[in-house]
Amino acid sequence: MRSFEEIEALATEKKGGAAELAALLGEHNPPKSQAELEQISDDRWLAMFTKCIFQAGFSWKVIDQKWSGFEEAFEGFDVARLAFLPDEAFEALLKDTRIVRNGAKIRTVQHNAIFLKELAAEHGSASKFFAHYPVDDQIGLMEFLKKRGSRLGGNTGQLALRFMGKESFILSGDVVNALIRENVMENDRLSKKNLKAIQVAFNDWKATSGRTLNEISRILAFSVGTGR
Repeated sequence: MRSFEEIEALATEKKGGAAELAALLGEHNPPKSQAELEQISDDRWLAMFTKCIFQAGFSWKVIDQKWSGFEEAFEGFDVARLAFLPDEAFEALLKDTRIVRNGAKIRTVQHNAIFLKELAAEHGSASKFFAHYPVDDQIGLMEFLKKRGSRLGGNTGQLALRFMGKESFILSGDVVNALIRENVMENDRLSKKNLKAIQVAFNDWKATSGRTLNEISRILAFSVGTGR
């Protein structure tokens, strides 16, 4: 495994120079502080989970265009209300043209509202849980989202964390290819062994480079392709 300085030099060369790489990194907002994350209302977590779930395997542009309709149809993603979504309300949503009428994905809104409601009961708010979850154990948080959330495994949960402002990496195809190149992963399977090695590598690069996980993730991607 190369030093992150060497990997960053590779990304710099691919992107045409340090200024170009810095500009690409600057296109995305930096991670929020712990205090900033704590202030996010839990309905925004439910909204982002829902948005990422509906975007998975579908046109992001279409979801973006219809998003105001989603906000209206789900009444601002009120966690307490949606945790007790009655059958008649679910049936109405299946016919609501303001949203994408995918029954399985619509049902995740209730399941994830229950999940967030439980987190709030356990930690004061779901936002406090996510704010205080250690960034050096993102693999643990990914497993938690997969186990207790609905359709929040894989890149869906990772993207939601990134978009909400939680410091995080995303295991996109380009990032995985870079990790294989650096001999962090033996193959592209997200096995327990590979995931453990990924976390160790990211923690090491963060400690030695002073970069955030967001930046490390994107620089890895840029070292092989476009990436996030």
